[in-house]
Amino acid sequence: MTHVIELANISKRFGENVALDNVSYTVEQGTVFALLGENGAGKTTTIRILLGMTDADEGKATVLGLDSKQDDVAIRTKVGYVPEQPLLYEWMSVAEIGKFTSSYFKREYWETYCRQIEEYGLPLTTQVKSLSKGMRAKVSLALALAHNPELLILDEPTSGLDALVRREFLESMVDRAADGKTVFLSSHQIGEVERVADYVAIMKKSKLLLVESMEHLKETSHLITATVSNDAPRGQDGLPDFSAPVETLVEQRLTRREVQVLGRNLDPAAVSILEKDPNITRFEIRTPTLEEIFISYMSEEAQSAK
Repeated sequence: MTHVIELANISKRFGENVALDNVSYTVEQGTVFALLGENGAGKTTTIRILLGMTDADEGKATVLGLDSKQDDVAIRTKVGYVPEQPLLYEWMSVAEIGKFTSSYFKREYWETYCRQIEEYGLPLTTQVKSLSKGMRAKVSLALALAHNPELLILDEPTSGLDALVRREFLESMVDRAADGKTVFLSSHQIGEVERVADYVAIMKKSKLLLVESMEHLKETSHLITATVSNDAPRGQDGLPDFSAPVETLVEQRLTRREVQVLGRNLDPAAVSILEKDPNITRFEIRTPTLEEIFISYMSEEAQSAK
């Protein structure tokens, strides 16, 4: 597969604040790649570096084979980009802003833009300043998609959209990937990301915690829940080692009688020992949702190991 995006040892600081700390990964052609992280994790900074809007302090970023630092203008003409807060000319109408943007692309751009606006149910004659937040998001999406880019970069693209439009839009990203196009998506809608993403990267406080296929992440992640009987010894020393069944512990939560462990890769022998423990009245293992995985990695108790 072709690398559409490559980040190699990217670091970025803003004064004393570290935005990105030695981040490296690639994004393959024809995939939906989701970048997840809390506010301030470095997601938007990553996107700005890819588009050449901000220079990295260290490392190199390439997009569609072009250097983000040297070929920033060329990249922005080839890529569709939807920022979290679209900057649109307030005094223009929906039609005028589409016509203005179409002057930078081939003739088909205007026709495609109008079809997209019609699908979104927006009036072409309305001025941008009169549009709601959701309507502005739809205009921004139409502008980004009208030239059918090889790579679409989305920073919280569904913010302000109603649930139905949001679902239809994200499902259309799967169709784009099936046609060989690539989607790089940063979103807080983790449940929706789980349905459409092929690959997931999770960032925390400027560092990359993991990057892997959604399939592998779900297959190797396990959520263990156990309930301890009232007669069981109290205190940490008196309880079984509930982290033993997982090769890599992400997070362990302990209450008075219930233990919850999220980890990677099961050890069947250790599972068998806990299942037979007479002090455990309930023992359950299931595949966690992407949101549960994400929350565990974000928790203060999360282990540092990947």
